[in-house]
Order: sequence, then C-alpha cells, then structure tokens
Amino acid sequence: MKKVLIIDDDAHNRFLLKLILQKENLSVVEAKTGKEGIEKVLKENPDLILLDVMMPDINGYEVYKKIKDKNIPIIFLTASEDNEEDVDYILKPIDINRLITKIKEKLR
Repeated sequence: MKKVLIIDDDAHNRFLLKLILQKENLSVVEAKTGKEGIEKVLKENPDLILLDVMMPDINGYEVYKKIKDKNIPIIFLTASEDNEEDVDYILKPIDINRLITKIKEKLR
C-alpha cells in the first residue's frame, strides 16, 4: 500500500484529505507543522507528500528545500496563484478529482 504524508497546519484539511485518500486505498501519515513534516519524511519514508504552502512555523517551500534530496514526489496545496514555476500544485479550495488524478500520476 502506498503511503502519503499530509503536511498541513489546518486539522480540518488534514481530516478531509485523509478520508479521501483512505477511500483510494492509500496509507496516510499526518504532520501539522513543517518541522514535524520534515521529521515524518525521515521516519516514515512516504511515497508522496501533500504539502501546504502557508504554515506558521516553516512554509512549504522551506520544507521542500530541506527534503528535496529524498526525491519524493510533492504536490503543493495553496490558496495563492502566485507560485514557484518548477513545482506541482493544486489550488485551494481543492478539486478532489484533480487531486486524485495528480496523486495517481505521481505514484505510478
């Protein structure tokens, strides 16, 4: 079973994403801060990361810089349309069908 790490400071977002991913037969690990997310990457070795951009401790781009050498596919979750061009992202509010399609592409 593929494992997805959700790094998002919003408990509601994590809860909904977890429900959706579990329906797709994916194992889910959660982190509520960027720092915790980095620790979970090292401990859990996920197959994919869903990463919120705006978090109170370390933003998603900083988390990305610290873990990019792990070569784990990342999909950024953001409300801003002003994003770095070399990253894959989904705009909030999240289009669930688009998210599932992207996840399946990344996990192939």
